[in-house]
Amino acid sequence: MLQGLVHILRMIKFEHTLFALPLAYVGALMAAKGWPGWHNALLILLAMVGARSAAMAFNRLVDLPFDKANPRTRNRELPSGRLSRGAVMAFLWISCAIFFLSAWALGPWCFYLSPVALVVILGYSYTKRFTWACHIFLGLALSLAPLGGYLAVAGSLGWAVVALALGVLFWVAGFDLIYACQDIEFDRKVGLQSIPAKMGAQRALWLSGLFHALCVILFVLAGWMSRMPWPYFAGTALVGGLLIWEHRIVFGVRLD
Repeated sequence: MLQGLVHILRMIKFEHTLFALPLAYVGALMAAKGWPGWHNALLILLAMVGARSAAMAFNRLVDLPFDKANPRTRNRELPSGRLSRGAVMAFLWISCAIFFLSAWALGPWCFYLSPVALVVILGYSYTKRFTWACHIFLGLALSLAPLGGYLAVAGSLGWAVVALALGVLFWVAGFDLIYACQDIEFDRKVGLQSIPAKMGAQRALWLSGLFHALCVILFVLAGWMSRMPWPYFAGTALVGGLLIWEHRIVFGVRLD
């Protein structure tokens, strides 16, 4: 049983939750003008873990035929047989239950909107089958994190957190463009949609750079609109510097 849990955590890349969680907490901090309290912090943590775990499990299930065929992914836990479809399905339902219960505890609007959020989060897994804008849709799914964190504390939304969410959308979409360059030939071969497969790697990387420039501008705008303290802007500057460093590396690599 313990080994099965280890495989599940590897399958959903549980450690990556640590990268998504701050997005929700920034929204909560923005709404509270400071620490939102341990009660809200814990419930936001549970909601994020539940939502992301459900999304990853669902993605692995619906992408199983492609993961089996792709040399880069065929050794993952589900296509390799280290996990069964039944075990992943059970984990998916448990994750959904954690998400809904956490949303219910965070307040009525969080609960009412939780099915909409889950449809967007899970729906991303199908977008690559019919649109090259799948990267934008993934960004939209992750942009719900700061919106949810803000809504959990304030009970409503504001323009500052909308700017923050748009920044997250472009941030995530930019990274996904870089990631998708690994599968250009496979996507073209099996008919999956992506910007790199449609436009080529170099153009996709230029678009990724544009997305990341927009995300930094939106992060600064969100901080200015909500009167965030200086550590927020220092963190944004650090993010901008890291993005510049990253793109200096990827622009020098030809992937077509």
